[in-house]
Amino acid sequence: MSDENVPAAEKNRTVTLIDNLTGRRFELPILSGSTGPDVIDVRKLFQDTGYFTFDPGYTSTGSCESSITYIDGDEGVLLYRGYPIEDLAQHSDFMEVCYLLLYGDLPNADQKRKFEHDITYHTMLHEQMAKFIEGFRRDSHPMAVMVGMVGGMSAFYHDSTDITNPRHRMVASYRLIAKMATMATWAYKYSLGQPFIYPRNDLRFAENLLHMMFAVPCEPYRVNPVLARAMDRILILHADHEQNASTSTVRLAGSSGANPFACIAAGIASLWGPAHGGANEAVLRMLEEVGDKRRIGEYVRRAKDKDDPFRLMGFGHRVYRNYDPRARIMRESCHAVLNELDMRDDPLLELAMELEKIALEDDYFVSKKLYPNVDFYSGIIFRAMGIPTSMFTVLFAVARTVGWVAQWNEMIEDPTQKIGRPRQLYSGPTRRAYKPLAQRV
Repeated sequence: MSDENVPAAEKNRTVTLIDNLTGRRFELPILSGSTGPDVIDVRKLFQDTGYFTFDPGYTSTGSCESSITYIDGDEGVLLYRGYPIEDLAQHSDFMEVCYLLLYGDLPNADQKRKFEHDITYHTMLHEQMAKFIEGFRRDSHPMAVMVGMVGGMSAFYHDSTDITNPRHRMVASYRLIAKMATMATWAYKYSLGQPFIYPRNDLRFAENLLHMMFAVPCEPYRVNPVLARAMDRILILHADHEQNASTSTVRLAGSSGANPFACIAAGIASLWGPAHGGANEAVLRMLEEVGDKRRIGEYVRRAKDKDDPFRLMGFGHRVYRNYDPRARIMRESCHAVLNELDMRDDPLLELAMELEKIALEDDYFVSKKLYPNVDFYSGIIFRAMGIPTSMFTVLFAVARTVGWVAQWNEMIEDPTQKIGRPRQLYSGPTRRAYKPLAQRV
């Protein structure tokens, strides 16, 4: 870990570990990042003590050093390369944020123009990939299609799989960011039995995504700028989120030297899990269960009852102990979309808005900081746009691809990285004598 800016007095900080059984004492170094909690360096713990640490879910373990994303859950802070997410969502666009995550700084005008051009001209898919999609059943879940398609990119684009070659890594990164939206929309079109819509070079990223999703060859499709801006914000807000399950999966797969397409496919598989990428789908299922505004009081009471298994989905966040900083921006976009589409009379969306009001005003929710989170609002926006719940996690993957790619590149270029090999606390049988079959009772 870099310590060039750490005062000399802090460079030799340690904590003392005392083994109460043997009386042995061990000194463990303390490392400091640029911000956030200090960490105890346990890399030599087993070598020096004969002990491992035990941390299911790695919730108290730093698995890597990274300079990409920083979260302070207690204060409700999310930074991309040091920039607050609120500023980026308010003033930037998705392509600018992609550049920032990949290269560490916001682009100047020329850099942004070239980057947008290069991404745009990588959005086309190899034509044989259309036949690849057609190998799936029509009723396949779009995430199943995405796992297969992205993994299959290593067969179609094997000229950018050498992870030791910086140009290969750059080309693979651009291809993944650019083509993910095309594959996502083609998976959707295939499930409907509609023809694939090819990307257009005159549209920006979010506009192209909506165009490929909703256009048909029979008539022109005009992208609504309010919906395009909302989609662009959703992409920005979901672009990266530190070392979550799918990002850690990408890094772990990449630590073995796997090609970037295989690593991102592994990330998509992890994201598919309902505990990770399915939160906005869960919001819609919950709203459908409540069903009617007149039943809100009943379900709110159930949510407050710790003995009742019912939970209001889309409220509170595992990481943020305060208001999810992304939710404020998403709330603004949500109301803009509902107003633009004049969908206030949709019973489910009307119910959602009533729940939002209760959560922001009710003492129980406010005291426990169970504020509406980004998944609550993104699920409502997607429904208003006419996007089915099966596509919610797919669009999450489109947004998160740049974060996965940035994290993968950072890991590959880290001279201290090694293949991931978590340890375990073994609780199975100890050594047993083998008995021939005839002697077993």
